[in-house]
Amino acid sequence: MSILLTDTKLEGIKEKVLHGERLSIEDGLYLYETPDLLGVAQLANQVNLKKNGDNVYFIQNMYINPTNVCEASCSFCGFKRKPGQEGAYTMDSEALLKYVGERWNDNIREFHIVGGHNVEVGFEYYLDTIRTLKKHYPSATVKAYTGAEIEFFSRISGLSMKNVLEELIKAGLDTLPGGGAEILTENYRAKMSPDKASTDQWLEAHEIAHSLGLRTHATMLYGSIESKEERLIHMDRVRQLQDRTNGFMVFIPLAMQPRSVNANLKRRTSAFDDMRTLAISRLMLDNFDHIKAYWINIGVQLTQMALTFGSSDIHGTLIEERISHSVGALTSAGITRDELIHLIKSANKTPIERDTFYNVIKTY
Repeated sequence: MSILLTDTKLEGIKEKVLHGERLSIEDGLYLYETPDLLGVAQLANQVNLKKNGDNVYFIQNMYINPTNVCEASCSFCGFKRKPGQEGAYTMDSEALLKYVGERWNDNIREFHIVGGHNVEVGFEYYLDTIRTLKKHYPSATVKAYTGAEIEFFSRISGLSMKNVLEELIKAGLDTLPGGGAEILTENYRAKMSPDKASTDQWLEAHEIAHSLGLRTHATMLYGSIESKEERLIHMDRVRQLQDRTNGFMVFIPLAMQPRSVNANLKRRTSAFDDMRTLAISRLMLDNFDHIKAYWINIGVQLTQMALTFGSSDIHGTLIEERISHSVGALTSAGITRDELIHLIKSANKTPIERDTFYNVIKTY
């Protein structure tokens, strides 16, 4: 496949990519600056084709947010509520099973569980949530609790993060989602999420999880106050951890959502930024198998475009996503399997239904 560049300054990066050499943060900064966006896309597409061919993966999954009560004060969050505040909730086992039962179908492979940092309940509550789901839905993988939540559980329980993860695994935890990472620099975290796990603590939670045999996910929440260099530092930090553990399955760039669904274009990431960031993620993260285009945040049409910008995964059915929609996501809260298959096929790619660990369920 020939790669046609209109910016000759990209030739050096092209040579690195074609020879499998790692890109530097300086290379990444130029990829953000070059006017040749389609050249960047071609390079990312070449890397993805080498890793995944025309295959594009999706899963049938269900989001569950057991509680929205949270001690943290993240400036980007519209989901959290304080104890006693209108709209605050914490599902007990009965409410949890009712919620799942009303939305369940036998094709669901995964529960994706993220919630608030609720100091009103103890660590046992979070263990019981997993135990309850495993007891009643043993066929579904439990993807639960971000690295930031693992650090929070350590604080409220008095256990080390390793002991917290060991107890969660005993309860039935199968993998960690990638959330809570936001941007992995302390400059960003001090301003945007000062009450949550530090950069080192988030990375440590995942490194411990990998050492205990869990394969996990990594995200990056971009599009607010961070610099382009901070995005690249974030990518480099997860890349370095992946070098040590090979425990991450996928990297998911998440476009920041504004607080209002009526927010104007100036309050949202641009299509150009979304596509460029996905492509740069593919080029920088040479030791990750997959880059995920998260259709909830960028919409289904840009998700189709992302499949030629280096992405090999479009996430899943979700059933009812709440967190991004609480801060202005314009997409539907869920999507059907047939719609996902159509999205992939109409981009001239091969739809692969997968389980959490990228084992193939069915090729369409």
